Amino acid sequence: MTDLTRLLERFKGQRVLVLGDFVADVFVYGEISRISREAPVLVLNHRETQLVPGGGANAVHNIHALGAHAIPVGVVGDDAEGRQLLEYFANLGIDIRGIRVTKSYRTPTKMRVLAGAVHAQRQQIVRLDSGGFTNGKPDARGRESSERTLRSAMRNADAVLVSDYGYGVITPQLAARARANRLPSTIDSRFELKSFTRMTAATPNEPEVEAALGITIGNDVGKLEWAGRTLLRKLQHDALVITRGKDGMALFERGKKTRHIPIHGSDEVADVTGAGDTVIAAFTLALAAGGAYYDAARLANYAGGIVVMKYGTRPVMYEELLRAVEEDA
Repeated sequence: MTDLTRLLERFKGQRVLVLGDFVADVFVYGEISRISREAPVLVLNHRETQLVPGGGANAVHNIHALGAHAIPVGVVGDDAEGRQLLEYFANLGIDIRGIRVTKSYRTPTKMRVLAGAVHAQRQQIVRLDSGGFTNGKPDARGRESSERTLRSAMRNADAVLVSDYGYGVITPQLAARARANRLPSTIDSRFELKSFTRMTAATPNEPEVEAALGITIGNDVGKLEWAGRTLLRKLQHDALVITRGKDGMALFERGKKTRHIPIHGSDEVADVTGAGDTVIAAFTLALAAGGAYYDAARLANYAGGIVVMKYGTRPVMYEELLRAVEEDA
């Protein structure tokens, strides 16, 4: 057995708390019928609608699929999408007691409409986003409730994953509570990366790094090195993993040389939806299992390479990840 397969075996039984924005990813599938007479748009024959966990909920789904125990802590709205997310998790056997239902919040929903011909791969033609707090932020009672739930859930956790999609649930103050117990703590923040400091590690993609530092990296390895070291210093994390699409990953650690990890599999990507959630789920789970940053990044790289070959928001299964590691070895 390789070091990575031994680390993978230790995934089972680990408990990862996911403090996140739980998103409902809705996929509406249709077949092209004709061009509308009312406007220059496609008319679709509706075939099916699917709702699956997205955002932080996708990270929860991935942790469960990789054989570990996910402990979700967050908020959903008192609406159909929120109820369906809770039902989805309950059917998987995931403990949903840490997810609060509130009337002042609309479950974040990303509805994607996909169209295509019969027996052909359907393509996304439009996405509709909605959701968040009705007044823009949680009230004091809601924040206190989230902190109490977080403190209670952390007693049984081996690591903490924070997934911030900008819907107002996750704040730097709440994340600070998550890291206070010295468990491995990771952060994936879509818009406020620089606000979450002193975590164990972060896993931003290259565009998020560029936005945080106001630069363009492109193919300039020197700029990548500067960006990674600058961000690591500013954030005061122990490690930073920058995901770079077809160029793989770059791992930055305090006091160590940068390590570049080439992409796993083909660079002919099918769908990047949810890939960041999969990467941070595998990375955090590896840290919970006692893995070093480099081994955790390698497993996350395998997981990311697998999931981008799937259409829609899909998790990576434990058996898939194990097979990829064994075949590569």
